[in-house]
Amino acid sequence: METATKRINEVIENIEQVVVGKRNEIKLSLVALFAGGHVLLEDVPGVGKTMMVKAISKSLGAEFKRIQFTPDLLPSDVTGVSIYNQKTQQFEFRRGPIMSHIVLADEINRTSPKTQAALLESLEESSVTVDGETIKLEKPFFVMATQNPVEYAGTFPLPEAQLDRFLMKLKLGYPDELEEFEVLSRVQYNHPLDQLEAVISTNEVLSIQEEVLNVFVSDDVKSYIVELVQATRRNRYVELGVSPRGTIALMKAAQAYAFIEGRDFAIPDDIQLLAPYVLAHRLILTDESKMTNKKEEQVIHQVLDQVAVPVMKRRVSQ
Repeated sequence: METATKRINEVIENIEQVVVGKRNEIKLSLVALFAGGHVLLEDVPGVGKTMMVKAISKSLGAEFKRIQFTPDLLPSDVTGVSIYNQKTQQFEFRRGPIMSHIVLADEINRTSPKTQAALLESLEESSVTVDGETIKLEKPFFVMATQNPVEYAGTFPLPEAQLDRFLMKLKLGYPDELEEFEVLSRVQYNHPLDQLEAVISTNEVLSIQEEVLNVFVSDDVKSYIVELVQATRRNRYVELGVSPRGTIALMKAAQAYAFIEGRDFAIPDDIQLLAPYVLAHRLILTDESKMTNKKEEQVIHQVLDQVAVPVMKRRVSQ
């Protein structure tokens, strides 16, 4: 674990050569990767969403594909299509960009719901079905989707079923003055992304994903997760609470976060830190909450304040 943690920190530092001042968001993205999940990045254009995805891909030495979502994009443009070859008189399957290790789904909410739905199977089951044939995707498989805020023109809100398939929803935000000055200094003569090299291999990523599964989660922590999720379903501002998929996602994220922190066990602090990123985008709020401008993250923080935190006994390593 000590060796793996050191390697993960090297990946974070490598990505920071490109993405300035976003260490927390980088770490959380790797949490999602090692937990076997996917990330939705929502923010205004130009804050470095695409750069972060590319930097992660380069740091892992993984196969990378980018899908630019537009209103006229078809589902077959994502999954692939069978084309008739006149020479062989047979249909040949042309792989779509979704069949890669790291996939950037850029501006995912600018395409139609029909094309958005083409991602559902790949996000949940790591497979695609074309012409009735199911094709398993190679591992590791990690999707980072970017979207503009729904207030922007020409956007289609993601349906609840698709939002629920993203392990986390993150926001980068604007850099402060010092960070923005540093960005200018780094790109003055060349872009740091061009010089970025792989730090670990995809085989190491698969190994870390397997080790994350062995991170211990006590019954007290599991009960804490369940109580938090149950509380979202009873909250007066919530019309539809967190699904059981969200319950599992929070535990998996806690395992990955604990591993990155060099621990072989999860603690309540992990749950409190991760809950807003893992649970908030899974809520559907009531009309009352919208009238009072209450946000999903505020509801999660309210729930965290209401549910008692379990007292953990010191765990002795075997």
